Formats: sequence, C-alpha cells, structure tokens
Amino acid sequence: MARKAQENPALDMTPMIDVVFELIIFFVVTLTEAQRKDETIILEDGRHGEALTPENLPPTHMQIDISAKGRISMGDRTIDPAEVKRRVAEKYKKIGEFPVLIRADFQTAHRDVAKVMNACTEAGIWKISFMAVGEDKTNERATNKNENFNRWRKWRGK
Repeated sequence: MARKAQENPALDMTPMIDVVFELIIFFVVTLTEAQRKDETIILEDGRHGEALTPENLPPTHMQIDISAKGRISMGDRTIDPAEVKRRVAEKYKKIGEFPVLIRADFQTAHRDVAKVMNACTEAGIWKISFMAVGEDKTNERATNKNENFNRWRKWRGK
C-alpha cells in the first residue's frame, strides 16, 4: 500500500538550533582561551618599532609570554621549552611558515628568551618578533626597579 503524501511536511528545527548554539559556545570559549595573556608582564618601550593592530597582525601567528622570572606561557598555561618546540613544530606541519610573537617582560633574563627562540628555530620557525609597548613607561619601570631594590635590601637584612 502506498503512503499518502503529506500536504505540509513539518521539519523539526529544534535539534539543529541546539547544535548551532553548542557550536557558538564552543567557539566563544576556545577564542577567549586563545587570547589570554600574562597580565603581569611589563613590556619594554618600543615607540620606534612597527605598530601591530588587529588588522595587520598575521592571523596565523603564535604568541608566547615570558615573565620576569622566566615563566613561559601560552594563554594562561605554563609550558617548558620542549612544549614550545612541540607546539611550534605541530603548527608548522599544519600550515607551514608563520610568525612567532614573544611578549617578554623588560626584566626577563636573556637566557629565558633564548630558550624560547632556540625552541622555535629547532622546530623550523625563523620569523620571531618581540612585542613592546608603544608608549614611554620610564616612570613605571623606575618604580618597579626601586621596589625590587627595596625587596633585595630587605632580603639581605640591610
């Protein structure tokens, strides 16, 4: 026996709307995780460098933060140089050449920055840039140096 054709077939859109909302939530959460940065970092003065804006920032870039104490992080997760190398190599295999932006505190030791640079070059990336602030922070840096000196004097017991 043949089925009778429905005149107005109904399509239930509820499951499709649920899936769309779940995708939106997923992308919002992953986007905010990827954009997190270490707020304790005080960048060096870079008034004479190229200004980066969201419009001229390469969409495939990778940002690595290095604190004054040498803590390496991506997003809000602390990683070591081996993990930097693994992540850079993984992204390099997927998309090829891409720029790495290093946000290092102005008091970060060069050896800590060199560890990240070496990990990147070992993974095949040579485009490494350093982020700096486009305004003069001389007074802020002087205050931080005085605070650090006072902490050192207190530690030494003088």
